[in-house]
Order: sequence, then C-alpha cells, then structure tokens
Amino acid sequence: MPAYEYKALDSRGKQKQGVMEADAPRAVRQQLREKGMTPLAVEPAADKQNKTTPFSSRGSLSASDLALVTRQIATLIQSGIPVEQALSAASQQSTKPRIRSMLIAIRAKVMEGYSLADSLAEFPRAFPRLYRSTVAAGEHAGHLDLVLNRLADYTESRQEARQKIQLAAIYPIILSVVAVAIVVFLLTYVVPDIIEVFLKQGQELPALTQAMLAVSDFLGNYGVYLFILLVALLVGFRFALTKPGFRMKFHRQLLHLPLFSGMVRGVNTARYASTLSILTTSGVPLVEAMRIAGEVLSNDFLRTELREAAKKVSEGGSLHRSLDQTGYFPPMMLHMIASGEASGELDSMLERTARMQENTLQSKIAAIVGLFEPMMLLFMGVVVLIIVLAIMLPILNMSNLVG
Repeated sequence: MPAYEYKALDSRGKQKQGVMEADAPRAVRQQLREKGMTPLAVEPAADKQNKTTPFSSRGSLSASDLALVTRQIATLIQSGIPVEQALSAASQQSTKPRIRSMLIAIRAKVMEGYSLADSLAEFPRAFPRLYRSTVAAGEHAGHLDLVLNRLADYTESRQEARQKIQLAAIYPIILSVVAVAIVVFLLTYVVPDIIEVFLKQGQELPALTQAMLAVSDFLGNYGVYLFILLVALLVGFRFALTKPGFRMKFHRQLLHLPLFSGMVRGVNTARYASTLSILTTSGVPLVEAMRIAGEVLSNDFLRTELREAAKKVSEGGSLHRSLDQTGYFPPMMLHMIASGEASGELDSMLERTARMQENTLQSKIAAIVGLFEPMMLLFMGVVVLIIVLAIMLPILNMSNLVG
C-alpha cells in the first residue's frame, strides 16, 4: 500500500502535515475528512522527497537518529517480526514527524515488493551507500538483524567519537575567541587613550610603544576592512574548493603538510578501516567493499588512490600490498592486514586494526587539544605582556626624567 504525504487544517485552523498509507490520494483525503481535517495537499511520499520542495530538505538523518532507528528495526527483526511490520512499529515509536514519514514511505516500497536496501535508496541522504550496501549484503545472506545491529554499533561509535572531539574543542575555541577579542579591545580602545597622555606632554615614546601605537592605529582605521577581507578570502577559498581541480590539489597538499598530514591521514585511514571492516564482516565482497569504503573518505586525492588500490585487488593483488603502494597507510595497519590475509581471518583483523586506528586517532586529538590550551594561554600572556610593557616604558622614562 503506497504512502502519501499530506498537508491539512485541523478543526482549529492549524496546519498539520504527515504521512498516511492508502490506496489512492482520494482515500487519504477521505480519511482526513473523517478525522475532522481539511486536506490541502496530498502527494506520494517518495515523489515528494525527490522534488526540490521544502520536504526534500528533510530527507536526511542525524547520526543519533540513524543509530536509534537502526537499533529499533534490528531488535524487532531479531524478534521474528517481518520487515514491513518492524518499519511500521519503528515509525510509531518515533516522535519526529520527518522520521515517521520517512519510515512509512520506506515501508510502502517494501510492501510493493522492493528489498529493504532498494527501499532505503529513496532517501540517499539519510541512508548513505555504505548503509544500503551493508543492508543488501545482510538481506542476501539472511542475517539482516545481525547486520543492522552491527550498523547501529558502527553509527553509535562514530557519533560518540564525534561528540568527544566536539566537546574537547569547545574550550579551546571559546578561549581563542575571547583572547582575540581582548587583544583587539586593548589595542583599539585602551592603548591609544593611555599613550595619548604621553604624546600631549611631548614625551618621546620608546620604539616598542611606537610599534604598538602603529598597530593600534592600523586596527582602528582599517580593522573593519581587514575583517571584510578575511571573510572574502574565506568565501573565495570555499568557492575554490567546489572546483574539482583545485580541491584535488589542496587535498593532496593536506596529506603532506608538516603539521596537518598526520591528522589528515589518521582521520581518513581510520574511517577507511572502520568502513571496510563492517562491509567485509557483513558479507560484502572485498573489491566492492574497498570501492564503497573509499567513497566515504573526505580527502579526494586519497579517494582516487584507493580506487586504484581496489582495481589492483580486483586484478589479483593482495590488499595489504595495494594499500601500501598508496603510501598513506601506517605500517602497523598494513602488517595486521597482511597477517589477516595470510591466516584467512581478514575480517577479524580488519575489525581489530580499525579499532586500533580509531583509538590512536582519538589519542592524537586529545593530545593536540591538551597542548593547545597551554599554548593559547602562553600566547595570550606574551601579547598582554607586550602591551603592558608598551604602556609602562613611557612611565618609567618619565620617572627617570623626574628623578
């Protein structure tokens, strides 16, 4: 039975919207009238999502919502409930209308005879290719409940890691903003007023004070233009990143920058290992799993390199040698993968190396954040010391003259 998304007015004249299953739009309107509502619009839910309407912007799910929905469906299927009933129950459990609408539309596709993976493809922004391919492998192998539970674990762990990074970055970001604001305030308002006193007395200012006054004048006269220039450069850079050629060159440079290369490589290799692990464990063929895992990376250049690695594996090459030829995977990870290939336990070894990569990455991020805080405080202290010296030196010179 197809699903239809509707807009209607209730008895109080308030607009309502949702999804309802019926044989035809006319039946939806009849059900709405029976509930005392006045139908305004009724359209097929799947078609609605494909149009560039306000509803299309709702075709995505946050990581927490995706993990919750996946866990609910997996638990219901594991209890022996058919897929279409599990989707219906999960939609009833959801308190968010957009998720409820999405699940009802997916259930309608399943009821029409489509597989769950094909039905999920109606909402590619909510259920990415990794998710759909894993579900398809689970359906093919007859272990859909186990695959969905694994997907829920994977999504939850990714969300937890993201939240840890965000929470760890909040304090340094606030500290940086406050520090910059204080320095700008001191240079544009405090320093000029104090130094003006010495200028009126005709006192010769020390070199440090003159430099500080020049900086203060520059910020006072051109600070707004400097801010506009920085914003324009940022917007221009973001626009340039939309060009494939520039983005490819920039992503390649990121993999070799002295201070950033380790973090960029760590993030991408950890994500690749995690994705490859869950795909191969779920029954996806290795070459297809490599292609899918490469597509979820954020670095375009490394994604291109991994396409070549997948091609080499499809031609008979080993996984660890193909990854080693890219030059961006850590030796420990390659040794573990080689061991897994030799022992015939590649799935478990990929899972282990994925966990190791993620733990290593989180440790690096924690260390960087931990170092950033004292470095920012030190930088702030040095700037304030220079400002204080620029103010105190004329006072000391005046005291010496008086003495």
